Amino acid sequence: MGKAAGITVIGEAMLELSRASAASGPEDGWNLRYGGDVINTAIHLARSGDPVRFASAIGADPMSADLRASWEGEGIDTSLLLAAEGCLPGLYAIETDAQGERSFHYWRGEAAARRMFDLPGSAAMAERAAESALLYFSLITLAILPDAAREKLLALCEAVRANGGKVAFDGNYRARLWPDAATARHWRDRAIAVSDMGLPTLADEVEMGEADDALDAAKRWGAGQGREVVVKLGAEGCLVNGEVVAPPARLTVVDSSGAGDAFNGGYLHARLSGRAPREAALSGHRLAGWNIGRRGAIPARDAQAPYGDL
Repeated sequence: MGKAAGITVIGEAMLELSRASAASGPEDGWNLRYGGDVINTAIHLARSGDPVRFASAIGADPMSADLRASWEGEGIDTSLLLAAEGCLPGLYAIETDAQGERSFHYWRGEAAARRMFDLPGSAAMAERAAESALLYFSLITLAILPDAAREKLLALCEAVRANGGKVAFDGNYRARLWPDAATARHWRDRAIAVSDMGLPTLADEVEMGEADDALDAAKRWGAGQGREVVVKLGAEGCLVNGEVVAPPARLTVVDSSGAGDAFNGGYLHARLSGRAPREAALSGHRLAGWNIGRRGAIPARDAQAPYGDL
């Protein structure tokens, strides 16, 4: 990858309470895990053998210490993870129905991650992150930050590129995190402008009120203008270089949590390994297919995990 710093993912990680609904079978109570779009992708990358650092802020409480230990156990470098005294990690509860679809409840308003650019170590964190071969973040990363911190994140993207690194941006849109779709589109477009690779989801682009179809979304994200754009289409696959690449197999959905994050992890790993975009898309599909066949946004690795085949 050219730089010893490898990959830095920056954003939010949260405690996750999850359970299946009564309609999908016997309830097994609430299970405590963790999740968050960028940390999910980071773990998939680390499991694939990529050097990954997580830049964010967590609390100084016992649960935050457990989170840090869990990520380190997955091979994540937490040296850019700041501790915010007096803050706690965010929390979300997720229920999954018989079709694997999810409903969410969030407690994140005062989460430590919102302060990641305003803590005593924030400047040093950003300076080190600027040396990354690849910086990865999402629209959720931008959504949880105040405007001044959003500007700092975009400046970090520019610094990474100025240093010879690349920036990958996932357009993960959650309407409840924004005052309106126009504000989300504004910051999305600002992020696209400082990115080398775009990973939007068509359903998000449609919900934001602009894209008519996958080709339209790819064009709006700058495909064909020197930017690598992969439009995720859910069960239909993804659009890469104007071609729809379907998943190699259709699987029963147990839990759709983290499907896009897993796709991103498989795709980015394959691209960093030198594979062409179409081959990388198939790697993303394989990892996402494994992910949705298990419960939780980031399932425990098992014998069927395809990390060695990406």
